[in-house]
Amino acid sequence: MAHNTNFGHFALKLIGLLLLVQRVVHGVEFQVGGSKGLWGVPNAHSFNQWAESQRFQIGDSLVFNYQGGQDSVLLVNQDDYNNCHTESPIKHFSDAHTVIKFEKSGPHYFISGIKDNCLKNEKLVVIVLADRTKQYSSPPPAPDAGEGSSKPPEASVEMNPTPSPISEEPPANGAMSSTSPIVTFLGLSGVFATSMALVL
Repeated sequence: MAHNTNFGHFALKLIGLLLLVQRVVHGVEFQVGGSKGLWGVPNAHSFNQWAESQRFQIGDSLVFNYQGGQDSVLLVNQDDYNNCHTESPIKHFSDAHTVIKFEKSGPHYFISGIKDNCLKNEKLVVIVLADRTKQYSSPPPAPDAGEGSSKPPEASVEMNPTPSPISEEPPANGAMSSTSPIVTFLGLSGVFATSMALVL
């Protein structure tokens, strides 16, 4: 009986590990507005209320579903977002099923390509969390002995890096984020192998 209990605990840990690997390697797809949400003029709750209840990370994707030919999605800067300017977006999508993968942390601004819809609150801000694997920056190099400075160099430690704003050029599809999924997968495989050895 004890063997079955150990196997049950192991199975639960294995499922958790596989879900973590799935998240790291592939990211999570979020359908804008929830599982039945459609990109359009919101009826009651705004898209931003939905986004505030989510946790977006680098590697995750947003999925916009809407009627092709009747609406579109614009990736814009903050000023165009605030003023519903549709004339010069960073990126324009009109394929009725737009998937946008996050490659950078910081705010990402989306509006409808129809200005009247944007003015009726068909707009969305998504904050992608900073990569916490790079919390510390390297200290500056020591000065040369011949410089004669009596003051020791100050170390630079960045405890909470500020998320960088989205660049004007969206990343190319398929570009890898700064943390390699392969390295993470190999590390998690080692944890799995160790767990397996302990159970058996």
